[in-house]
Amino acid sequence: METALYRVAQEAIANILKHAGGPCDVTIEARLGTDASGQVLRMADNGRGPSEATVTAIALPASAQNNPVPITTEEVEEAQKSWGEGIVKISAAHSAGADYKAVARQHLDTLYNYDNGMVLFKPTLAAEDQFRGTYDEALSYFVKGMRAEDSGFAIKGWTNVRFENEGIYTDDDNAMAMGNYYFTGPDGSVTKVEYTFGYVR
Repeated sequence: METALYRVAQEAIANILKHAGGPCDVTIEARLGTDASGQVLRMADNGRGPSEATVTAIALPASAQNNPVPITTEEVEEAQKSWGEGIVKISAAHSAGADYKAVARQHLDTLYNYDNGMVLFKPTLAAEDQFRGTYDEALSYFVKGMRAEDSGFAIKGWTNVRFENEGIYTDDDNAMAMGNYYFTGPDGSVTKVEYTFGYVR
């Protein structure tokens, strides 16, 4: 909970800076309390936005920085389920003649961390360009586009994806999982592929 409140405060400060229109002197008021719904964080400024000096003067709770909420095994398994369902959804949209590229973008936006840092993505069937470090390169692998070798892994008509974990390792706000996943094709055949996934909160 402390980590969540800290991140909400971070976002609020970022928004104040964004709309400040330049450095200026202002007071930020932050109040932490409780009501019937639980813990409440209220932040306010005079509408002008803080200077950089004001922002750095706001104390950050040590517990929020040093004790991130741990990722659980159940959360990893839920993320895997969402990933599999996303691949099936892309395939279904392609088969139906719908906007499967938009579905693929939603899949990447929801389950990959390209907006916040480095993503180490080595697609199973990529040989010439083995690593996809950018959002567009990942999209190309799933639905064709940037790379000639990409046939569109996610548009092969998959009807089901099942994960079989060899193990899941969790460590604070990150986790790793390794095992096999099984893709059911439109003819009922099953393709077995090994995987390693990393997860961050």
